[in-house]
Amino acid sequence: MNRTLDKLRRRGPRLAFVATALLVAAGLSAPAALAADDYTQSVTQLSSTQVQLNFIPTTPALYVDVHYTGVPGLGQQNVRMTNSSGTWRTTVGGLSSGNVLDYWFTYEKSGPQYDTPHFSYTVGGGSTAVAAPTFSPPGGTYSSAQTVTISSATAGATIRYTVDGSTPTASSTLYSGPISVPNSRTVNAIALKSGMTTSPVSSASYTIGTQAGCPTQSDTPNFGPNVRIFDPSMSAATIQAQLDTDFTNQKDTLTAQFAERRVAHLFKPGTYGVHDNVGFYTSVAGLGQNPGDVVINGDITVDAFNASDNGVALQNFWRSAENMAVNPSSGNDRWAVAQAAPFRRMDIRGGLQLYPASYGYASGGYIADSKVSGQAASVSQQQWYTRDSALGSWNGGVWNMVFSGTSGAPANTFPNPPETTLATTPVSRDVPYLYVDGTGKYRVFLPSLRTNASGPSWANGSTPGTSAPMSQFYVVKSGDTAASINNALAAGCNLFFTPGIYHLNQTLNVTRANTTILGIGYPTLVPDNGVNAMQVSDVDGVRLKGLLFDAGTTNSQALLTVGQSGSSANHAANPTTVQDVFFRIGGQIAGKATNSLIVNSANTIIDHIWAWRADHGNAGTVGWTVNTADTGLVVNGANVLATGLFVEHYQKYQVIWNGQGGRTIFFQNEMPYDVPNQASWNAPSGVAGYAAYKVASNVTSHEAWGLGSYCFFDTNPAVSSYHAFEVPNTSGVRFHSLLTVSLNYRGTISHVINDTGGVTPSGTVPVNVVNYP
Repeated sequence: MNRTLDKLRRRGPRLAFVATALLVAAGLSAPAALAADDYTQSVTQLSSTQVQLNFIPTTPALYVDVHYTGVPGLGQQNVRMTNSSGTWRTTVGGLSSGNVLDYWFTYEKSGPQYDTPHFSYTVGGGSTAVAAPTFSPPGGTYSSAQTVTISSATAGATIRYTVDGSTPTASSTLYSGPISVPNSRTVNAIALKSGMTTSPVSSASYTIGTQAGCPTQSDTPNFGPNVRIFDPSMSAATIQAQLDTDFTNQKDTLTAQFAERRVAHLFKPGTYGVHDNVGFYTSVAGLGQNPGDVVINGDITVDAFNASDNGVALQNFWRSAENMAVNPSSGNDRWAVAQAAPFRRMDIRGGLQLYPASYGYASGGYIADSKVSGQAASVSQQQWYTRDSALGSWNGGVWNMVFSGTSGAPANTFPNPPETTLATTPVSRDVPYLYVDGTGKYRVFLPSLRTNASGPSWANGSTPGTSAPMSQFYVVKSGDTAASINNALAAGCNLFFTPGIYHLNQTLNVTRANTTILGIGYPTLVPDNGVNAMQVSDVDGVRLKGLLFDAGTTNSQALLTVGQSGSSANHAANPTTVQDVFFRIGGQIAGKATNSLIVNSANTIIDHIWAWRADHGNAGTVGWTVNTADTGLVVNGANVLATGLFVEHYQKYQVIWNGQGGRTIFFQNEMPYDVPNQASWNAPSGVAGYAAYKVASNVTSHEAWGLGSYCFFDTNPAVSSYHAFEVPNTSGVRFHSLLTVSLNYRGTISHVINDTGGVTPSGTVPVNVVNYP
C-alpha cells in the first residue's frame, strides 16, 4: 500500500487527495511537517454556528486538505481547501457553543505532501471575527484593466482597502462598489463589524498588460475517453456497434437519467449509413463547417424508448443533435424530447416528428438554425420554440407553439390554434461549434451576430463568422481541477469541456473579453463547499455553450453570474451569449443554490436555458427542505434578450426581471410541485403564492411573447397562486400570447397576469390572454 500511495502523491493534486483519504482511512499518516515555519494556521469564528479554518503555507502549495472531527452528527471530514491569494480556507458549519473541533492539515510542498500535528478549537471559546474579504476576479495576470469586487461572508460587514501595497486600517478607503484596477498593483483589504474582531488582511496582486496569450495547445487534441470520433473510412458496422453500446448505457430513464456517464458522438465530414439512438447526456454532432458536410443516411432518433416511459417523452432530457444533414430511412426523423435537448444546425431532408411513436405527451423543446424540407409535426408537444429556421410546413399545437425568424411557420393565430409567430428574431447569434478543417486540424467556428434574422445562418452558403484554432483552447478533461481551469483562463485560453463531472472548490473566473467556453457531452460543473460555480466579468463577447451546472450539497448563492453587480457597460455590438446552458438543483445529488443564473451585464443574449429544481431524482435528493432554491433567473442588466427560456419548480419567483428593456420570446414554466401549505408560500406582497415571472415595479420597458405557466401542487392541492405573471401596469410593459394551466387540477392559479385572466379550470384546460395590457 505504501508504494501505491507514493505513486499517487507524485501524480498531482487530484490523486494526491485520494492518497490522503486512503492514508486517513488506513490509520496512516503522511510525513510530518518539515518545520514549524512551513505554515501558519488559525481559526476564525464567523458566527455562533460557523468557523473558518485558515492555512497559509510559507511555500506556495498546489493543494491543502483539512481533516476535522467534532461536528455533531458527522464523522471525520476530509476537505480540499479553497485558495484565496495564498490563504487556504474552509468554512465549517453545524456547530454550537462548546463543540471542540480536532483538526489537522495535509499540504503539498515542492512535490511531496506533509501532515501537520493535530490542533483543537472550542467553539465560543474565542473571539468572533469577521470573515476575511475575497476578490473577484482573483489576483493574476490580465491583458486589460479589471473591475474588482471585494466581499465578506459576514453580513453587514464594511470593507476598507488600499491599492499601494500598504496594510489597510479602519481609516483606509471605504469599499462601496467594484473598483477599477487599470494597471499592475496589489489590493489589500480588511473587513470590520462592530462587536466583532477585525478580519485578517486579504491580498490580491494584479498584473495588467503583460499577458502573452494562451500557451499553444494542440490543434489535434486528445479529447479523452468519452468522445467518440467517427471517420467515413470506418466500417458502418464498427460505428453502429459503438453507437449501440453507448445507447444501451445511456437509454434507461430509471437508471441513466441521473447517472454520471457522459458521451459525445462526433462525425468527421463524409457520408454514413447509421442509426444513432440518442440517450441521456449524449451529444451527436457533425465536424463539418456546415451541416451538409456530414450526411447521415439513416436516423438520429429520440423516442419513448423504455417500458417505464409508458409511451410518453416527458423526461427525455439532456441530449442534443447539431450540424448534420439527415436523409431519414423512413422519410421522417424522430426527435421526441422534453427540456435541455437542443436541435441546432440540422438539415433534415424529409419530415421531422417531435412526438413519440406512441403519440404520448412530450413536454417542450427547442430548434434553431435548422432546415426541415418536409413537415415538422409537434402533435403532442405541450410547448415548442423554433428560431431562425426554415420548415416545409408545420402541423400541431397543444398549448403554445412559438416561432421567430422561421419561414414555413404557421400564421400568428394564438390561441386558436395556439401558434405565436414573429417574423424575425430581434438579435441572435448561432452557437460556437467544433469542426475539422481541410488539413485535419480542429477549429472552433464563431458565428457572427445577426439582427432581425430569418432563416438558417447557412441558408446561402457558409455561416458568416470567424474561426479560432484549437491551439487557443485548453481542453478540459477528467483530472482537471478548478485551479487548473482558472490557470488556463488567466493565461488567456478559451475552454473546451469534454464529457465528465467536474467538482469545483473555487469559482471559475472568466475575465477576458471574447472568451469562448464550449462543452460537448453535457460536461457537468458541481460547486463544492458553497462556492459560486462561475463568474463572468462585464466584458464584451463571452460565449458560453453546452454546460450543465449541478448545485452542490452546500448552498451556493449563484451557479452562474454574468457581469458584476452594478454593471452598466453597453455590449450591444458584441454581447455575451449563454446558449444551451442548463441548471439543476437536486436530482442527482441533494443540491442547493439560492439562484441559478444572475445576469448583470447589459445586452446579454440568453438563448435556450433550462433552470430546473428537480421534482424527481435519486433517493434523498429532492424535497421541500432538501433541494432548496429560490429563483432560477435574475436579470439586472439592461436590454437583455431571452430566446427559449425554460424555468421550473423554484421555491419563490421563478424569474425576476429588474433590468430595463428586457425581451423574452418563449417561456415555459411549472411552479413547484411540493409546496407543503399555503402559509409557507405567500409572496412578500401578501398575495397567495409566487408569480412565475415577475417584472420589477420600477421597470418601464419590457416585452414578451409566447409564455406558459402550469401548476401541479401535488403535495397539497389546496395551494393556490394568485397569478403567474406579475408586471407593472404601464404602457411600455407588454405581454403577448400567454396562458396558465392546472395539470390534473392539482391546485389553481387565480389569474394569468396581474388581475387579468380567470382561474384555471379542471380538465387541464388553459386560460389564455392574447395581449396585456
